[in-house]
Parts: sequence; C-alpha cells; structure tokens
Amino acid sequence: MPADKIKILDARLANQIAAGEVVERPASVVKEALENSLDAGATRIDIDIDAGGSKLIRVRDNGSGIQAEDLSLALARHATSKITSIDDLEAVATLGFRGEALASIASVARLSLTSNSVESPSEGLCATSEGRDMAVSIKPAPHPRGTSLEVRDLFYNTPARRKFLRTEKTEFGHIEEVIKRQALSRPEVSFQLRHNGRSVHHWVAATDERGVAQRVMGVCGQPFMEQAVPIERVAGDLSLRGWVGLPTFSRSQADLQYFFVNGRVIRDKLISHAIKQAYRDVLFHGRHPTFVLFLELDPARVDVNVHPTKHEVRFRDGREIHGFIFSTLNRALAAVRPEISAEDSNGVPDSDPAGASGSNPWQGSLGIATPTVQDGAHSAAQASALERLYASPVSGGGMGSDYGAVAAANGLSDGHRNTPAIEEAGTQDIPPLGFALAQVHGVFILAQNAVGMVLVDMHAAHERITYERLKQMRDDAGIRRQPLLVPQSIAVSSREVAAASELQQVLQELGLVVDAAGEEQLVIREIPIALSGGDVETMVRDVLSDLVAYGSSDRLAAHMDELLSTMACHGSVRANRRLTVPEMNALLRAMEVTERSGQCNHGRPTWVQLTMAELDKLFLRGQ
Repeated sequence: MPADKIKILDARLANQIAAGEVVERPASVVKEALENSLDAGATRIDIDIDAGGSKLIRVRDNGSGIQAEDLSLALARHATSKITSIDDLEAVATLGFRGEALASIASVARLSLTSNSVESPSEGLCATSEGRDMAVSIKPAPHPRGTSLEVRDLFYNTPARRKFLRTEKTEFGHIEEVIKRQALSRPEVSFQLRHNGRSVHHWVAATDERGVAQRVMGVCGQPFMEQAVPIERVAGDLSLRGWVGLPTFSRSQADLQYFFVNGRVIRDKLISHAIKQAYRDVLFHGRHPTFVLFLELDPARVDVNVHPTKHEVRFRDGREIHGFIFSTLNRALAAVRPEISAEDSNGVPDSDPAGASGSNPWQGSLGIATPTVQDGAHSAAQASALERLYASPVSGGGMGSDYGAVAAANGLSDGHRNTPAIEEAGTQDIPPLGFALAQVHGVFILAQNAVGMVLVDMHAAHERITYERLKQMRDDAGIRRQPLLVPQSIAVSSREVAAASELQQVLQELGLVVDAAGEEQLVIREIPIALSGGDVETMVRDVLSDLVAYGSSDRLAAHMDELLSTMACHGSVRANRRLTVPEMNALLRAMEVTERSGQCNHGRPTWVQLTMAELDKLFLRGQ
C-alpha cells in the first residue's frame, strides 16, 4: 500500500491539534487566561463562569493591556511577547510563554479579546475569532486599561470533545481549583469568582504577612492554618517558605497539597518524594500530608518547558533540590513539641522564622510549638532525668523502679501531689503538658496545664521517646557495616552501575560497599549489620533505583528505623501498667524535650489538648 503524500496542515487543523494538548476542559482555558493576566501585572482579576464554563468563560484584569498594533497577533499561533531568544527559553520568568494558548482556544470556541494599553477607556479594541475559519476581526470597543477575554460555546465545533465534558458541577470544581492555586501563588492580587451570576469567592489583595496568612486560610480553610507549621529557609539561591500541616492533620486524599516553583504550581515526582520522606515516620499509614509551599530559585536552574500544560518541571540539580526540601521539612517536623500557644496567635509566622540556624520557628504558629526552657538549672535537671529514664530497665512491659528517681530529678515529689502544685504555680511556671492528675484505665494520663486538660496515650508517648533515643544512639555511632563472607553478585542496568560508581561515598554512608564488576553487574561486599539475614539484593536494587530517580534514598534508613521502632515498641510501658503521679510527670517532661513527640512511631497522636473553653462548651456552661 503506497504511503500518503506529506502535506502541510492547514492553520485551523493545526490549532485544533494543539488545542487537544492545551485545552483539555474549561479549567484549562481559565488557567491560560489567568497566567496571561498575572504576566501582564494585574492586581485585580474577575472571573465569570456560566454552566461550568461550557457556555461562558470571562476573565477581566487591570493589567498592562495589549497594544493596538499587537492585538491581531495575540490570536496567532506561536506569537508571544515573552520569549525572544533561546536564552529567554532557558530561564523562563513568566507563567505563559508558548504563544499558542489563545490560538488553540479560538480554534474550538467563539473568542473575543478586548484590551486597552492606555489610560483612556475610549482607546479600547476588540478582536474576535471563531473556530470555523480562524479569521480575526478587530473593531473599537471602550475598555479601561487592561484586558478581557471572553470564551463562549467551548468545543461547539468539535462535538466529540464536548461529549467528554463532565457535569456542570464537576467542571466548575476544576475551575475553582485552578483559581485557588493562582490565588495562593499571588496573594497580592485580588480575585473574584462568579458562577451563573452568583459570587462564589472574593479574595482581597494581601498587603502584609497577616494578609497572606488570611489568604491561605481563605483558600485552605481555618483548620489547616490552626494545624500548620510555618516554614522559611534560605540557603544560597534556594528559598523555601510556606506552611506544612502537622502529621495529625493528614487527609485520606492528596487534595490539600500545593507546591509552587517560582510562582508556578507544579506536580513533580522528585518533590513529592522529598516531602513523603520528611513525613515518613510521623504520618499514619494510608494518610497524605497537607502543605502550601513556595520554592524560589534561579529560573535558569529549572526547565519549565517539558510539558504542554506546564504542570511539570525538570530541575538541573535534582539531588540538591530534593535534599534541601527534605532537610527543611524534616527539621521542622522534628522540632514540633508540646507548647502552650499564645492566646492571640493567628497563624502568622514570626518575622524571623526557621532557617538553617535552627532558631525557634514555631512561636506564633497555632496549637503546637517547641518548648521554652526558662532557666539553665531546670534544663540540666530535665536532661539528667531523661538520661536516667532511657537507662532505666524496661523489660517485663514496665518502666522500671528507677522511674520514680527520674521524676525526682525533675523536681517532683514521690507523693500523690505535685511540687509545685498546679494551683500554687504561676502560669509561667507550668510546663506545656502541665502536671499529671491521674491515670485512666491504665492507658491514658490525665494532666492539667495552664489552658485546660491534657490527655496522653502513655504507651504511644513512651514509644516515641524510646524510638528517638535509639535513633540518636545509632546516628552518633554511625551505621556499622559487616563484610559478606561471600560477596554477592547481582545483575543490574548499565545506568544503575554508573550510579553505584558515581555515588560510592553515598552508598558507604548508608552502610553499603558495592563495586562494579561489569557493564551490567555489581558486587555487594559489605552491608549494614542491622540488615544481616535480610533480602540484601532487593534492598540494593531498590536503593539504586531511588538514587537514579531522585538522587537519594531512604530505604536503608527506613528499614533500620522499622527495626528500631519494633525495639522501642517492645521496650515501652504497656497498657494497664499502673504509674505513680511522679512517674507520669516524668513521662510528660520527657515528651516536652523529645523530637516528634506529638506522634508515636506509627503516626498516631500521643496527646490531645482540651481548653477550658472547649470543656465549658461540652457542659453548656455560660450559655
């Protein structure tokens, strides 16, 4: 059968093919329009939607507008004011840059573009185009400075595409999500959204940090801000800021996750892996973390031109980016410990939040923060108490007879009353988790602090304390290796051999000594002692796979952490173990100085706070 002749596609068909990549649904049109408005410097954007976007999408902004002589070119394919050379493409600093969105939209809808680049409203012009012949007509149209894009009857000339649209509610939900992302990325811009003539969202422009926090709260909800930790870290030209939800504020779906790179919302496997790794041993299984994070870096270090929808990016040094994100979030989550939050806390981070310096980043966050030790003597007593706690025997499911001495080292009496008693201590002298009052069914510790009542799961809390201590002991001594009596050969890909050769030092830090024995063969010579007897070959393959994909791997550490977690679980106080009040107080004090003490090793919460206001509400007091 003879091959068909090669022909140049006509403009209409070429644009409709491009539209298949760019315009998936009405939300795609809204995304492209918003990006153009933001690139034009708009500070106010109004979006009107009818019938989920299938009938009408109107986006109006007060940006710089389009000059009269350029208006017809704006609807031409591959016409843009944002890219002029290959250098611009290698360091894209704008959201939209391909110059094909408007032409693609015009090929599958009835489009009108009204714009004015001067202050006089009478100077406005309107360009219209329909998918049938792609001809552009221009006529005068009064319009204030800025641009209005109106798209009607989407996919009217491509009925097959129109059949794939979902219900009006579903399509509007996608549009709403697109606008939420842009509202988060640009808090200094005002957004108003109307659907079928009804106002749905109106986010006013933020002028300070409080306003930014209010924008995040308006988009993500107040519960997120009440359970979020502010992040801010700068290292060289890398900057990461935003909020991460506490492990206890997780979701059954990954529906509250927003990550921005230079203001562009993206989905990236490397970033997802770094965040997942940071939450590894504090998140309950099957749950998803919540976050709103902004990464800023030199545009030349990231390639945004790898996907038509611009949702994906490629970093020029993925290993460094991965390590920067992981270490920042890991440090932040480790630093979250019990603290009484300020009554007027509103979720706005301090002016000097966390950085590489390790300063206290969480004062001013809602709900949880690092504890403040008020004097050196108290700090020394707590440290001494913890050492004795860790050294105390835990066999037989108890904490050992030495636990009373631990309590005494914390300044607590051996009787059934606390010294100082909660009634006698001033607010500043009451520790974050307060003083123990009683044990409930041999499972929970009931304590009273300055703001109300605290309930602690004593096994879960002691399990975390023991686990963190074991990890610290391991890290202080390093990962001990042992040579295999018979080195083990494994067949791998040439890419994995290259990675093993290039990253030998990284592998040795993980406790592995692996040498290349051919183009597609490796020899395992030494392994971590903790993994002796395990499936070493599978572990090495998985580690190499991670190194190739992400530039790092936490599989070995995760496996060893699982072993330490099992040890901690069996070495922690069990349910129905009767504790004295001083023993309970010693456990509370240990929690206050232990990293990640808000969750047990399996991600379950270790304590909850009920304020006096919440207790009053339970009993209808004051109503």
